[in-house]
Amino acid sequence: MMMFRVSILTTYYDNGGHITNGICFSFQNAQYLGIDQDYLKCTKKECKEYDNGKCVLNTCSGSLKFHIINIRTEIEFVFFAGGFDTPCILTRSNPVKFANPKQPLYGHLSSIDSTGTSMRLTWVSGDKEPQQVQYENRKQTSEVTTFTQDDMCSLIVPSPAKDFGWHDPGFIHSAVMTGLQPSSIYSYKYGSDSVGWSDQFQFRTPPAGGSNELKFLIYGDMGKAPHDASIEHYIQPGALSVVRALTDEVDSGNVESIFHIGDISYATGFLVEWDFFLQLISPVASQVSYMTATGNHERDYQESGSVYITPDSGGECGVPYETYFRMPTAAKDKPWYSIEQASVHFTIISTEHDWSENSEQYEWMKRDMATVDRSKTPWLIFMGHRPMYTSTDGVFSVDKNFVKDVEPLLLDNKVDLAFFGHVHNYERTCAVYQEECKAMPTMDENGISTYDNSNYSAPVHAVMGMAGFTLDKFKTDDVDCWSLRRISNFGYVRGHATKEEINFEFVNANTRQIEDNFRIIKKQSSEFVDVSQIMNRFAGMPMDEPNTQSDI
Repeated sequence: MMMFRVSILTTYYDNGGHITNGICFSFQNAQYLGIDQDYLKCTKKECKEYDNGKCVLNTCSGSLKFHIINIRTEIEFVFFAGGFDTPCILTRSNPVKFANPKQPLYGHLSSIDSTGTSMRLTWVSGDKEPQQVQYENRKQTSEVTTFTQDDMCSLIVPSPAKDFGWHDPGFIHSAVMTGLQPSSIYSYKYGSDSVGWSDQFQFRTPPAGGSNELKFLIYGDMGKAPHDASIEHYIQPGALSVVRALTDEVDSGNVESIFHIGDISYATGFLVEWDFFLQLISPVASQVSYMTATGNHERDYQESGSVYITPDSGGECGVPYETYFRMPTAAKDKPWYSIEQASVHFTIISTEHDWSENSEQYEWMKRDMATVDRSKTPWLIFMGHRPMYTSTDGVFSVDKNFVKDVEPLLLDNKVDLAFFGHVHNYERTCAVYQEECKAMPTMDENGISTYDNSNYSAPVHAVMGMAGFTLDKFKTDDVDCWSLRRISNFGYVRGHATKEEINFEFVNANTRQIEDNFRIIKKQSSEFVDVSQIMNRFAGMPMDEPNTQSDI
């Protein structure tokens, strides 16, 4: 990362873009020269033409500063007039090359299973030859993949990803570090002798599934924002403050895992913006497991197999997302999975793929949640992008079919919490089912809202799409009784789970103040004794199946 100062020039673009009729179709960042007061006041004046000793042509110069990252291709700076609708290029720089376009960059971690003994590292390079991750006197060689314009979706009118938004992604390297211990700290670097090595990083493995304590962060809808005064095609104004706060959290050593539930980069067909997003999250994703779910801005496009017929992915159709963020899924374009960390079982779905009753994903959800060993992981958290409950004004509406088909599964399997994004604010419900509060929290001695799931009633739902995108307003009239807490500030949620209770705090990223705090407690009961012990003790004896559905 570097700040690049240029004189008079107001925009730059990569040479993978297209220039037609003098118009740049693939600009990455643009700034108005008018932000330089010296330019407006013409304090830096130079005479270019004299007539009889008198200056008849003056020019005024100014300068701008751009935040540049290594995107592997040459870039140019362009000075244009006429605005974005009718741009007219006045002058342009010579191409600027990066010193090492093959440099290994933007390493980020993810878990591959529930043991905490292996971690996947994924990074980007301009080099197609395998590289290595070196850690604790061990090394693993990378698998190398990429994607092309042909992998992008499009219709009769070309999508951004297929046309003017295309940018060569280079090569995506991935290697799994094995032989680790859960809840432990290791050092690593990645690259090769031929293209160079990354800096040395430290990372923490998550706790193994079935152990006691987990500290984690959750949010959705982050995206990115420029580090300078640039204009981009899609800016998420809260992203920088949230990442700064997340970095402080991770640097403190009190975070073991992160969950980002959809709308990851908001590249939406402008592929170079994935590089900017990966660079943005690298301070946190290089240190702890960064787990993700897909959202509409990763997957949705017409005639592509997504549930919702929108152009929201800009023609990406999930390809860049699944290449950059390899989760422990069964196959490509089936981005649902589960993972256990300490006392929590996370069931993570795709709201953008078919979830209807008897679909492949529905049957997987049903099977996954029904087989959770609650003596090992007493907490069951369900995550997906589009919510079942929101009281936000505006364009967001709940898909009643999604609720009709999937909500009964949450109740049947005694899901404790359901976390969603998509709506750009924070909202917490009562223990709710079919829009009715089945149980209300009480205030403990510290003033914390406390749900007692010892006698289970229904899941608590929370929307947490407030990590970057422009915030949504709540409706002020006829607020539903199930909505208990509503906050429209940028932030994230901090989670702390043990086998006895799970605590959540909504943190305002700008003030670092806790603006909501709730917990769920659960007394261990005979319902959650070790299933294997029961089977061993009563082997050969007939047993009734336990009734796991609450009476409501």
